[in-house]
Amino acid sequence: MRIEASVPGLLTDCTGGRAKFPLEADTLREALDRMFSDYPLLKRHVYNENGEVRKHVLLCYNKDNIDWLDDLDIPLRPGDKLFVMQLVSGG
Repeated sequence: MRIEASVPGLLTDCTGGRAKFPLEADTLREALDRMFSDYPLLKRHVYNENGEVRKHVLLCYNKDNIDWLDDLDIPLRPGDKLFVMQLVSGG
C-alpha cells in the first residue's frame, strides 16, 4: 500500500528537501521502519538516544498520535497519511 508521509519545513533537510513523500508498506509499523530507513537523519530528530519519540515531536497516523495507539501493526488503507510534527511553545 502506498501512503503519503509529510514532515515540517524545518526537517526537509533530513528528507532530501521533500516535505511530502510516498511510502510503500502494508502496516503502520512497516511505514515507520521504511521512512526511517530511507531517511536516517530524520530518525535522529524524531527519536532520542533511548529510542523514545522526543517530547517536542508528534508522530501522527491520520488524525491519531501514534502514542495513543495500542498496536502499530495496523493495516494501511488507501488515503492514509503519516505526519511528523514539531511542537512549538513560547511564553
